[in-house]
Amino acid sequence: MQNSVSPPGNRLTNLTRLFSPRSIAVVGASASTDKAGYQAVLSLQEFSGEVFPVNPKATEILGYKTYPSLKAIGKPVDLVIFAVPAAACVEAVREASQTGCGGGLIMSGGYAESGPEGAVIQAQIKDICQASGFRLLGPNTAGFVNKHASLVASFAGGTEHIRKGHVAVIAQSSGINFMLSFFLSGAGHGISCAIGVGNAADTDVADVLEFLAEDPGTRAIALHLEGIPNGRRVYEALRRVTPRKPVVVLAVGREDVGDFAQSHTGNLIGSYDLKINALVQAGAVPVATIEELASAAILLSLHRLPAKRNPGIGILTGQGGAGLIMLDLLKIAGIDVPMLRDATVAKIGTLLPPMTYMKNPVDTARPGPTFPDVLTALASDDQVDAVIAFAIHEPATLHPEEVIPRVKAAVGKPMVFGTAGPQEGIRPTINALREKGVFTAESPEKLAQAAIVLAKDAIGQWKVAQPAETATSAAGVKVGVNPDEHASKQLLEAMGIATPKRAVCSTREEALAAFKSISKPLVAKILSSEIAHKTEAGGVHLHIADEAALNRALDALDKIPLKGARRYLIEAMAPSGLEMIVGAVRDASFGPTIMVGLGGTIAEAIKDTTMRVAPISKSDAHEMLSELRASALLDGWRGSPKLDREALADAIVRLAAVLDSQPAIKEIEVNPLRVYPQGVLALDALVVSA
Repeated sequence: MQNSVSPPGNRLTNLTRLFSPRSIAVVGASASTDKAGYQAVLSLQEFSGEVFPVNPKATEILGYKTYPSLKAIGKPVDLVIFAVPAAACVEAVREASQTGCGGGLIMSGGYAESGPEGAVIQAQIKDICQASGFRLLGPNTAGFVNKHASLVASFAGGTEHIRKGHVAVIAQSSGINFMLSFFLSGAGHGISCAIGVGNAADTDVADVLEFLAEDPGTRAIALHLEGIPNGRRVYEALRRVTPRKPVVVLAVGREDVGDFAQSHTGNLIGSYDLKINALVQAGAVPVATIEELASAAILLSLHRLPAKRNPGIGILTGQGGAGLIMLDLLKIAGIDVPMLRDATVAKIGTLLPPMTYMKNPVDTARPGPTFPDVLTALASDDQVDAVIAFAIHEPATLHPEEVIPRVKAAVGKPMVFGTAGPQEGIRPTINALREKGVFTAESPEKLAQAAIVLAKDAIGQWKVAQPAETATSAAGVKVGVNPDEHASKQLLEAMGIATPKRAVCSTREEALAAFKSISKPLVAKILSSEIAHKTEAGGVHLHIADEAALNRALDALDKIPLKGARRYLIEAMAPSGLEMIVGAVRDASFGPTIMVGLGGTIAEAIKDTTMRVAPISKSDAHEMLSELRASALLDGWRGSPKLDREALADAIVRLAAVLDSQPAIKEIEVNPLRVYPQGVLALDALVVSA
């Protein structure tokens, strides 16, 4: 059936036409074997759809009839491969958009990466795409492969030999794109698609994620990221995709710095940490190496747990030492290895010798005839969501290629098997399990890592399902340009965050009057938007109990140089408590973000912080608090009272949400936010606004 012309708004439809085409044109096709236009046509030899070389000077190339222009083909083409110089691409893309083509691919360079002239050309092409709905991959990319469409739209050598599978690869680096594809193919699993975004003039990582969410041949996505200039788009795309399909991410570029890392709040945490936290918050599973990326994507293409806040892993081992290694790694990663129900332990006790450990991990003291029944009992426990089983290769006593698939099918839970032994011995078992859709590992460490990936993916799905909080209480509050501390605290009060009793004073007489009306001791502060951090400027004086002390404090405040008017803030001193810092800022890439950490004057030295993309859910806020090294201080450290986590989490949620209701606000920092057994109190506040 012939494709119809898609309107500009139907960009996702045209993206599908680009990556899953039924017809392809090559603009700049050539009969010369040394030309890119020849290689482009040659790469399409296995494609089962229609191929239209476009060359006004030829009649036939590699057996295909040629056409003088796209218009001469007489119907819209799904994918156009542009094999012409950068200077000629603007008009070529324009013609493609005007003739109703779906999308295009520019593999060549000479665009934004080459300098100002190339950047102008790229911008012109982007404008055409945005106005028409025509989709473009690249420029400056090695192209893509869609194995389920028998399509190699790339000049990269050897790509035609990549196996067909169900893992999709997205990479900003074309080299990594195909390196990972070859790795997946060599592991015996293959790929559905491998897509390098290149300069991403039109189609970026977020767009490709949306396409793959709809792609029936893709079960899991392996994503390689360097910088993320459009972090918010990637974050939001991931939140839509990860509930449907698992995404594993290798994020590199620890020095990728946005505005967040250059603000005062941002100095407390690196932009790489923001990137990783955002990816996890969006439901993706981060890994550290190419090998881990491939392995985790393969695993999740075969097995996936449903969304759950705290999934439980069951461990079955034929060797106690291996079981201890796996248990240790899971505990370090914070993954639940639950004690089995008494009934489960009793059942296993009828199957194993009495000296073995049976509560989880279950140690069979080497596999025997009861191994399948022990595995079934362990997997059937209602606290166990997935099982990892390890046994050294002993073909005389155990046939895992028969046992594991049978038990997995009977119990209906993900099951991963690990073994070790001579390659010639274990390879047939591994291959047989792979053919039956069971993930395998060749060490206790890799088996534990598989369990961690399964659990983190389930937790990620659960996180994405939690509703974020929105702030409406402060929506009507007017915020001026860079308000002073008093105005900043008024904003906090409108948000429901308590502040100390205070008075704004323009003269000493007013300060003395305020002294008489506020309970002692007092704090005297300089009040000026010119000074962001008053302590360092000598603008904060504590423990003022009498008028003489107040006058000494005012004398000191008067010595601070200011360009504008001088005012004083006279404020009640707050009772002692745990000092935290909470900051919200608009990052250039990820937009509104929220940070919490140990506060006070030592905040920057300690840097015990964590962060999320805003807005957040209450569960996000509690999780942030649990991630801090100072978390134990909230729970009654060494006889001190237990502090109000709920009130602190509520303040974090409110500060995260207010950036949405106040577009003019660039940054809010509350330091310290003092935490008590009941409630919190904002002792200082800084708002940066336009």
